[in-house]
Amino acid sequence: MNENDLDAASRPFSSPALHGSSAAQPAPAPGPPRLHLLALNPTDSVTEGFLPAAARLGLAVTLLTDQPDAHARAYGLRDDAQRGAARREGSQRGGAQPGEARRGEARRGEARRGEAQRSDGPQGDAPRGDAAHAPPPPFPALDIVPCDVRDFAEVISRIAADGRPQAVFTNSDHLQTQAALAAAYFGLPGKDWRAALRTKNKAELRRALAAAGPDAADPAWSADPVWSADPAWPADPVWSAELATGQDPATLAGLDAPYPCVVKPREGVASEDVVLVGDADELVRRSREIRARRPGAALVIEEFLEGELRTLETLGDGRTLHVLGAFRTELSPPPHFIEERLHLLPAPPPQPHTDQVLAQLRALGVGFGVCHTEYVVQGDRARLIEVNYRAIGDQCDLVLAELLGIPLFEYILRTHLGEPLPDDLGARTDGRVRMEYVMADRAGRLASAPPASVTERDGVRLDYRPLRGIGEEHPLHHTNRDFLGVLRATGTDQERIDAAVAEFLAAHRWEIV
Repeated sequence: MNENDLDAASRPFSSPALHGSSAAQPAPAPGPPRLHLLALNPTDSVTEGFLPAAARLGLAVTLLTDQPDAHARAYGLRDDAQRGAARREGSQRGGAQPGEARRGEARRGEARRGEAQRSDGPQGDAPRGDAAHAPPPPFPALDIVPCDVRDFAEVISRIAADGRPQAVFTNSDHLQTQAALAAAYFGLPGKDWRAALRTKNKAELRRALAAAGPDAADPAWSADPVWSADPAWPADPVWSAELATGQDPATLAGLDAPYPCVVKPREGVASEDVVLVGDADELVRRSREIRARRPGAALVIEEFLEGELRTLETLGDGRTLHVLGAFRTELSPPPHFIEERLHLLPAPPPQPHTDQVLAQLRALGVGFGVCHTEYVVQGDRARLIEVNYRAIGDQCDLVLAELLGIPLFEYILRTHLGEPLPDDLGARTDGRVRMEYVMADRAGRLASAPPASVTERDGVRLDYRPLRGIGEEHPLHHTNRDFLGVLRATGTDQERIDAAVAEFLAAHRWEIV
């Protein structure tokens, strides 16, 4: 709760004495269930996925963030008074209803679209073309509260001041442990904070997988067919080493690493500062460069895993773990690892890799809520690169929900409300997608680029969205912050999809000067 919120007295647990009267006060009308959502910068996943889903579920939302102004802009709420008005109006009406528009609701023409899963805040692009005429998503009653969301104690304190919550949730890579600890504190459904920590901390992830095995596995999973079929797993762990906070990168010169190898931040995201190094000298040099950008950051040095890169998207409620889908990912050439395009693999995902990934997730304690896992295929082995205990980003989650034909974002929120998932999600299996990311190849100012557009022909729908505005100037990051736009191509025929993407790219030009 905002400590200056003058409307706080109307909430449950407020004392009549605070109103200057000892007379009995009428009981406040029950409001809609309240979701406490933790966020850093605005993202498409939250703006277009989770907030509209919360509205459809009739939830009010308290959004805790260290960037309140950025979220206010993203949702068309310009000041504290308007945010409070949006929350009060929704509470009085019993929460948002599908399709309802009200004061404080984000308008696509006004909002600044947030970059999906990026760390440098929202990028502005006013939608144009067909996309400008799309109806705005219904938003819930929304209260934006400033909070140091990286501090779990502060998160718990802020939530407690707001009254007892019904659910605590985040889709941020950086805030999973904080949200899990807060949910556990209030006795709410949520992820195991230990699993959230060990998946975020890449050094701990490697240690946990190396220590896992049939004897160390949870008894609930000891009969898993993967364990019995391959008792040697995971006797093939990924080699890794850690440069702890405060350690001098010069100590890496004597590391007995399997070159080439990969160095990256221990708690990094979105391939930022992830680089392939060829020898000890380059390892020390690259590590110093990363430390110059991230003073004191802990680093992980890992074996370079060659092979086809895939993802596995899962959703669980602690009882049932569903496989939502899998993508094949194409990366930029080394030494950097930027996702250039993704293809949805036909359902069901290929075996035996899927079962191996699921077994490793269970060994890590992952099985509640949504999870995005990346792994490399080496023969009949699935070797994990990283586990992101949140929904896949860069608009892939939005497309996945569309193709599966299920209320994916509602399902995710329902698990955090304590509701079990159905045994069968009823997802379609015939959809195909190609996500094509147009990237800057140099630093500079974007001088020309195509506008937003949506077209459909021969069973293929092309939805192009700019991610950088004309006139914006940026350095070259070697991450997804270099994306100029994203093309979402969907249909049921992969050849037609690929042909439509090639035609679109050939017909348009992106110029950086």
